[in-house]
Amino acid sequence: MDVAITRMSSKGQIVIPASMRENIPEGEKLLIIRDGERYILKPLAGLEPALKEDLLFAEKTEQAFEETIKARLRKRPHPVSVTSLPHGNGCLPSSF
Repeated sequence: MDVAITRMSSKGQIVIPASMRENIPEGEKLLIIRDGERYILKPLAGLEPALKEDLLFAEKTEQAFEETIKARLRKRPHPVSVTSLPHGNGCLPSSF
């Protein structure tokens, strides 16, 4: 087992010592797992395909959620109501 001490920058970045990153190519995505006070780094490429897909989907979902929140916080030029939407009151087709 290798042990090293590193420091976190003001931007939240850490450096993995060169001796510990010999087999990790530049640009490699790493999975970070936090278990209480313990942190585990794993190369994303070494994970089972199904788990990798789930993690990437979760990442994209989180990004979409953050973009949605930002969009809701922007002020609209005028209020929007259901009746101002296309098709009158809009919720149900006219055949209902």
